[in-house]
Amino acid sequence: MLRFHGRLAGVAAALITAVGLPAAAHAATLQISADPFTQSTCAASTTTNHRTEVEPDTFSNGSTIVAAFQVGRVYDGGACAIGFATSTNNGATWTNGLLPGITKWAGGGPNDRATDASVAYDARHNVWLVSSLTLLESGGVLGNAVVTSRSTDGGLTWGNPVTTATAGAGDLDKNWIVCDNTATSPFYGNCYTQWDDHGAGNRLEMSTSSDGGLTWGAAKTNNTGVIGGQPVVRPDGTVIVPIANANETAIGAFNSTNGGASWSAVTTIAAVSHHRVAGSLREGPLPSAEIDGAGTVYVAWTDCRFRRSCKANDIVLSHSLNSPGTSWSAVSRVPIDATNSSVDHFIPGLAVNKATSGSGAQLGLTYYFYPPRSTSLSVGFVSSANAGSTWSSPTTVASGMPSTWVATTSQGRMVGDYISTSFGSDNFAHGAFATASAPTSGSSCSQVLDNCSEPTSTFASGLASGGSASGASSPVLYGGSGNGNAASLWNVVDNNGSKHRD
Repeated sequence: MLRFHGRLAGVAAALITAVGLPAAAHAATLQISADPFTQSTCAASTTTNHRTEVEPDTFSNGSTIVAAFQVGRVYDGGACAIGFATSTNNGATWTNGLLPGITKWAGGGPNDRATDASVAYDARHNVWLVSSLTLLESGGVLGNAVVTSRSTDGGLTWGNPVTTATAGAGDLDKNWIVCDNTATSPFYGNCYTQWDDHGAGNRLEMSTSSDGGLTWGAAKTNNTGVIGGQPVVRPDGTVIVPIANANETAIGAFNSTNGGASWSAVTTIAAVSHHRVAGSLREGPLPSAEIDGAGTVYVAWTDCRFRRSCKANDIVLSHSLNSPGTSWSAVSRVPIDATNSSVDHFIPGLAVNKATSGSGAQLGLTYYFYPPRSTSLSVGFVSSANAGSTWSSPTTVASGMPSTWVATTSQGRMVGDYISTSFGSDNFAHGAFATASAPTSGSSCSQVLDNCSEPTSTFASGLASGGSASGASSPVLYGGSGNGNAASLWNVVDNNGSKHRD
């Protein structure tokens, strides 16, 4: 959930190749879930966008891929429920449903709404976990708790959630979960959840579980102002958390080397240069982070530093250069399109194949884009078989989706503050993202109630990494330092300066 103070079944709709761009390959999409609610079965608000699912996260273990997402998006924050979709055969078929016991609309939970789903797997305890943020409407829509749902049968059925943290007088936001799955790690079986307290200037909070998510320790903080962290765990047990600062003007990372007993200060990776995209679309430069098999961390975000006058965004990338994540590479551009094109790229979902590492690390990147002179949403995929040194030509997996076809929120039209990609045991990438088709009535999803058609989709079949090198023009490496003043970038800030995404 992000507040600012300050199954498309079968083949996707007609695919568009923009004039003046390299011809992109095309792939089909598969719908894996759709909002089952109507206004009569979930009246969370008279502004609920039904037949909408947004903001999926995924995680893979072996041939199992689990996705989780918001179901029935509400205009001023959160959704009617958190949905899941699980594949046990590398994305060939999917089972879906609603996580029970979180909201009053699904399984009799105590909360009005839920948002910010994040998926993890705990190998030591053989349990799948989904972290969610819950919301209450009384006194204004506020994040009252972070909860964790558990599945002990491979992600096919789920129990009622356990409480990770409660807000008290605060307003929680933007949680994320990860587990330590390396058997030789001194903290094997630890799981870590990150969130921020918008009611306290977006103050960082971290909690640790060592029993498969059944119980969670008291929250710890390094007293920084942050949003949108995505923790990952190295094979040696070091937890590295790439994250944005509270104003989303910088990307940084912090760590724990003692199993979550304490957390370091933030190292600034780079300042952010961001172009606000057209079409009244909700988006921003939150990081997407993953890790290779040897522990190198990759972070992607939306950035316009390579474009003249910041007129369009690229997806950019940095990777860690040492084990604690305190040194990072120069920012590089993923060369999807030429820097003199007007194609706008945003909302990246990065994957790294954990069966690969070093110079042979396989990267997959799903993203949204606008073709030139258009606010018609498209979904693309690009990949690298050599740790981002070169990239494949882009593949268009969905297109022809006007931004008016997706859910309306107080921060703009919404497909999600994040999307996701994971590699299966087939070594193919599997993305998860919101797609849209024409509303039931009129040209806008919000024109009348229950009018949208915005399901969760994936690639109809996994996409390979590598391929022919992209012909997009240079530059791809940023020469500036762009790191700003770390002392001021990471302060806990007043609520008029911080951002909140629910």
